[in-house]
Amino acid sequence: MDVRHAQGPGTIAEVTSLFQQPWWLEAVAPGTWSAVEIREGGTLQARLPYVRERRLGLTLLRQPPLTQVLGPWLRPVEGPSATQFAHHMELATALIAQLPAHDYFAQCFHYSVENWLPFYRQGCQQTTCYTYVIENLTDLDHVFASFQRHLRYDIRKAHQQLRVHSEYGLDTLLTLIARTFARQGLPLPYSRAVVHRLDAACTAHAARQILFAEDASGRVHAGAYIVWDERSAYYLMGGGDPELRMSGAASLVLWEAIQCASHVAPRFDFEGSMVAPIEHFFRAFGARQMPYFSVRRCSRRMRVLLAARDVLRAVAGH
Repeated sequence: MDVRHAQGPGTIAEVTSLFQQPWWLEAVAPGTWSAVEIREGGTLQARLPYVRERRLGLTLLRQPPLTQVLGPWLRPVEGPSATQFAHHMELATALIAQLPAHDYFAQCFHYSVENWLPFYRQGCQQTTCYTYVIENLTDLDHVFASFQRHLRYDIRKAHQQLRVHSEYGLDTLLTLIARTFARQGLPLPYSRAVVHRLDAACTAHAARQILFAEDASGRVHAGAYIVWDERSAYYLMGGGDPELRMSGAASLVLWEAIQCASHVAPRFDFEGSMVAPIEHFFRAFGARQMPYFSVRRCSRRMRVLLAARDVLRAVAGH
């Protein structure tokens, strides 16, 4: 068994999602990402990418911005289920052992990773999160019929008043997203430089589309950014004009995004949220709720610092 660390741009076939592709990681975390790999006879058997960050003398292994999931990829094996389980346990344990020394590890795993037991045995904790996925895009009439009634009504109404197109660029979308967060009193959660770098990479790999809903007066109501690989399309980011949010544009632009995705991928992942209004909105599209693991591990020093932070916050709040 050959264990190594790999880094550098490019494309590899053995990944769970496009978020694990080297070209994606280089775009969102240039020069700070790496991956532990296990090879046998030159064939990749397992892989775990990570982003390394130094902060206040601590080493953190985290996910980069705009990256929904990372986690391990393990090559499928044939044979009895007990044999498959034992083999994957061995591979995952070896991956964890080869991670660089760190004070904090935190990643969200793709929902296809159903076993986090090796990470539990290495001192990790996990929280179950949820995304929503339309699993079959081959019959769009059936997909639309699966939407909740109020959502279908909103889409039909918006379709009469708005035009969906891809004529505007990334900066127009970022303006909409910034307005969405500003309405909540929040800044844009990622830098524009990172988004532009990622957009250039996705464009180079023919793996993205931007859609806008605009009225006859030229007002852009909402926009959406989707990315994809051969396994799935993902709703990466989107936003709308808070003053026009009752037009149904967000629903319409996502329906158009789903139709667009049907030409390039078999399923559509909303990259679900645990926030109630967002979760409710995604669920209305008739998507299946899919659990995934948010896994983390802290060193003793990190636990002390986090406890001290909580005490200070409690005192400040009091």
